[in-house]
Amino acid sequence: MDQLKKVEDYLKQVDFFSVSTVDGNKPKCRPLAFHLYLNGELYFGVGTFKDVYKQLEVNPNVEICACNGEDFLRYYGRAVFEKDDTIADMVLSKAPAMQKIYNETTGFRLGIFHLEEATAEFRSKMGIVEEYHF
Repeated sequence: MDQLKKVEDYLKQVDFFSVSTVDGNKPKCRPLAFHLYLNGELYFGVGTFKDVYKQLEVNPNVEICACNGEDFLRYYGRAVFEKDDTIADMVLSKAPAMQKIYNETTGFRLGIFHLEEATAEFRSKMGIVEEYHF
């Protein structure tokens, strides 16, 4: 199995995951649910009007943490935003609830990113069970 697909499969098992960034010198963490595995890449999306987007523009280092029972996943690296809206448009075409937020009337855009120089750690409470580098 593709190692990145393994990360996606884990994220599918949880209702949401936490995304951690840095705001100045303070950590910030928030829940997120959107992820998409497409053409061998794992994408995430955030509103370009949100603080998380602005924080990632200043400091692209990000960590995603998802818990499933006693096990958890840490997936961290450097966020790279897509330069065009192709993936965002595809996502919005299939997500009516998101269309109500991200549209021409509101002016809100969905920023899509993936991680580079990334590491995925599948962990138990005793330590790392599997680790992959991308």
